[in-house]
Amino acid sequence: MSRLAIPARDDVPEASKPILDAVHKQLGVVPNMFRLIASSPATLQGFAANNGALTKTLDVKTRERIALAVAQVNACDYCLSAHSYLGLNLAKISPEEVALNRKGESGDAKADAAVRFAAKIVRERGHVGNADIKAVRDAGFGDGQIVEIVAVVAENIFTNLLNVVAETDIDFPVVRATEAA
Repeated sequence: MSRLAIPARDDVPEASKPILDAVHKQLGVVPNMFRLIASSPATLQGFAANNGALTKTLDVKTRERIALAVAQVNACDYCLSAHSYLGLNLAKISPEEVALNRKGESGDAKADAAVRFAAKIVRERGHVGNADIKAVRDAGFGDGQIVEIVAVVAENIFTNLLNVVAETDIDFPVVRATEAA
């Protein structure tokens, strides 16, 4: 059971309801994480705005690959479950690719550079070396896209930390960080 309340849609503050309605319209459901965040309208508004902006940056497969790598490094079962489901069903990533992403790798050369970089950012708390930046650039990412990779990492760190703190009830097919990818 979640350590923080996961309110029903009708029990969230009024300012959060329109955002939850938009999530429902987009996904057909409102995942527990969104209802958890909705207990703070300011946080939900900031998260939704950031998330919406980031959907206009890197492609969905790259964003999901990064999310899987970050969730695995942070041992966030909720996010690992959510992004495994979204990776397979929304981004159409293969199960083999999901397993690689959880290891901080990818079978696609360009995506591999982004995923490796993202995982290293998390493991090293941003203290990456010049060779790490060069590897991402050599794979074809410009400085703006490197900023976007860091932004996707940061967004996922927020949701990982929140869901680990809350022990949010997993409402996706369960995937555990402790289980082999």
